[in-house]
Amino acid sequence: MKRIKDIFFTLLAIALVVLIPHSGIIPIPFAYCIPVLAIVWFFLKQQKEDFASIGFSFRRFQPKALLVGALTAVVLFFFLNKLFFPLLAKIIDLPAADLGSFANIKGNTGFYIFLLAMGWIVGGFYEEIVFHGFIFTRIEKHIAGKLAMPVAFFLSNLIFALYHLQLGVEGVINAFIAGSVYHGLMLYYKRNMWYAVFCHAFFDTIALTALYTGYGS
Repeated sequence: MKRIKDIFFTLLAIALVVLIPHSGIIPIPFAYCIPVLAIVWFFLKQQKEDFASIGFSFRRFQPKALLVGALTAVVLFFFLNKLFFPLLAKIIDLPAADLGSFANIKGNTGFYIFLLAMGWIVGGFYEEIVFHGFIFTRIEKHIAGKLAMPVAFFLSNLIFALYHLQLGVEGVINAFIAGSVYHGLMLYYKRNMWYAVFCHAFFDTIALTALYTGYGS
């Protein structure tokens, strides 16, 4: 009975942190981060855990994570945009990602700087904590045996990808691959989330800069 109860509340917590940002109940842009992180903190506290237990701790910061994250982000961005998606487009007819939310960024320095800040705060820190920290470890805890980590890895990144459904099919595929790289980097470095945070933040920085400058358009 206790296991069923634990699974229920885990699924509820995951549903809340995924759905609240898309619910529209908080009209201020990106303000959903506050209640979602509060839910994560409360749930972890009930489980006698903290943010360090899911991979994020200021004490684990390593300068090396900046360099590794930046270099990985550059390689990942060019792989996706110059190799993977151009090749995929030759195989299937895939509509371009819906970037309507960024329509006004080109040449708009104020909007660009704002989105850069959000790319680091929301993309880098918030999304890594929620998806590759919280959701991943919650799923992992409820799966027995050697498959716990790979299954939790796949499911948490699938959820991360579907979280970007508003960007269209290409955006979902992009999010799944990029998310898997961020997450894989974190796991490779002994579950140190700083590597994922910097890779994610730098990737968003490159993508936003490309939109701002009109690169590739």
